[in-house]
Amino acid sequence: MSLHPVPEAWVDLPSQEELEALVPPGSPYNFGFIPAMARLMMAHPRLGMAFSALFRHVMFEPGKLTRNEREMIASVAASAQECFY
Repeated sequence: MSLHPVPEAWVDLPSQEELEALVPPGSPYNFGFIPAMARLMMAHPRLGMAFSALFRHVMFEPGKLTRNEREMIASVAASAQECFY
């Protein structure tokens, strides 16, 4: 048995306070808690910023699909991949 506990993650995840400071008031993704995906994206600032920009473009920019249709597609795709983020 090892005397050193195995870390839960190999990246430094931001604290709850750091995350809450970045969630804008009235955000459509303010669920009263910080989702794990947000914590993971913040742990990788360069990639997280690029992914966030892509996400905002796909989900919020004008297009042929409604916002509800986009959310439904994202939910089905995540479920099909057994993604719990």
